[in-house]
Amino acid sequence: MTEGDLQAVVPDGDAAAVAAAGARRAGVMIRQLHDLSSMQEVVDLFVDVWQTRGMDPPINRDLLRALAHAGGYVAAAYVDDEVAGASVGLFAANGALHSHISGVRAGLQGRSLGYALKLDQRAWCLNRGIGAITWTFDPLVRRNAWFNLSKLGATCEEYLPDFYGPLLDGVNAGDSSDRLFARWDLLCARTLAATSGMSPALDAELLRSAGACLLVENVDGRPVVQSPDVAAGSTLLVGTPIDAIDLRGRDLTLASSWRHAVRSALGPAIDDGYRVTGFTRSGYYVLTPTDGPNL
Repeated sequence: MTEGDLQAVVPDGDAAAVAAAGARRAGVMIRQLHDLSSMQEVVDLFVDVWQTRGMDPPINRDLLRALAHAGGYVAAAYVDDEVAGASVGLFAANGALHSHISGVRAGLQGRSLGYALKLDQRAWCLNRGIGAITWTFDPLVRRNAWFNLSKLGATCEEYLPDFYGPLLDGVNAGDSSDRLFARWDLLCARTLAATSGMSPALDAELLRSAGACLLVENVDGRPVVQSPDVAAGSTLLVGTPIDAIDLRGRDLTLASSWRHAVRSALGPAIDDGYRVTGFTRSGYYVLTPTDGPNL
């Protein structure tokens, strides 16, 4: 799709207005960064978010400088002139923007600040004729799955086992770095419904009663892998732990069990032609055939 086609469907002003409204709701000012001092503030934010003090930062100032100068997306959200969140994206070979890293300062989560950054990123892309944003996220972290799939309307068609190799930061240490690869098509019906607050709420029990097949169930906090007979075209459900990050800190063995259970379900299902199209409030991924309807 060309820049003209994009603008014919969603004028720059409309996407920008949605982004501006999101920033107002979150109580932030979002700015594109160019000076080194601001970029260092972003580096310091990411060090705090990923708990890497005394280690290499998740991203360094030199790379931020290069990405911004080359035209990439380097932005920060400010509350009272202090960096409260930031996001960094680079151009991908498929014509999308790949959002490499985003984070919100502890204590400021839950006020839709991350959502405001994503809406800003969407408006920035549409203004440049870019129709999609991609990123990776940990499939065990419920709040990220809900945000990406339900709040934004993204989908996932790729499971990446141990994508980054061993990670030593305070959030991921001790666990494999499996990731789902998310794609956010900025003008599709799912996205337009999500950004309008009209995404349908999915209920795992209702889906099961309608014939969905359960692959991994959360039973008293533990993963139970099921082996159902899956009929062609069936919807699939894959459960997740309540709080994977907390679980890593108190029971790494159980966290590892969840990792392998979810990997054994999501990876083969995606390889067999399914995509992740939703996430329920009770913590279940919803998968539908790639050639079937979105839920």
